[in-house]
Amino acid sequence: MKIKNKIINLSMAIGNRVISQFDGGQTRPVVFDTYKTFPELLILEDNYDNIKAEFENVLQHSNIPAYHEIEQRQYAISGKVAPHVKWKVFMLHYSGETPEIAKKLCPFICNLVKNSPNIYKVFFSILEPGKSIPAHCGPYRGYLRYHLGLKVPQKNPPQIRIKDHLYTWKEKESILFDDTWEHEVMNTAEESRAVLIIDLLRPLPFLPDRLNRFITKVILKKIRIKKVLEDVNRFNQNKTIKT
Repeated sequence: MKIKNKIINLSMAIGNRVISQFDGGQTRPVVFDTYKTFPELLILEDNYDNIKAEFENVLQHSNIPAYHEIEQRQYAISGKVAPHVKWKVFMLHYSGETPEIAKKLCPFICNLVKNSPNIYKVFFSILEPGKSIPAHCGPYRGYLRYHLGLKVPQKNPPQIRIKDHLYTWKEKESILFDDTWEHEVMNTAEESRAVLIIDLLRPLPFLPDRLNRFITKVILKKIRIKKVLEDVNRFNQNKTIKT
């Protein structure tokens, strides 16, 4: 495991160093224009009602794990602080792979994302009432992160701070940002908050793009993502799916 982690850390360090030559470095943007950057995301918001319906289907028919239950490296931001409330995730797609439970409960979303070469990771992110996420930085600059609001409390809605940008989620609205900047979620709402999260490979010139795709879709997939998907499947095998 230590050797695998060293390979991952070295790969991301190399990728970050190369990408920093093309993304603006320390002056890179915090928030992006979603549809100029990834016009293919328009189809998601055009089909918002279908996405929301499949999210409701997941709530009704699935036991949803805490983030760190399927990806242990997330424990520091998912389980260590305020462990009595959960940050829960339902994985829909990861580096070209789709869990069987996602195919069953969310066929529309899975069909939308499966053929996009830029989409890396897709999941529902659910914060239980009062669950905040401490300040942290994403470790790898090879992707940008998209949020689409699905369920947002009207009273005291949660907010996310990304560097010096403060954003309040709204249903049917989205934001695209670079999560390698420090960011945190402030949440004191008395209802759950849910968003659809999509990680998309950062637009880059040809050669750094090839390197980025090799790191994300070969190295990370073989060493880290395979284990995450196995844990997703194991969690669903060990839990009784609601009927």
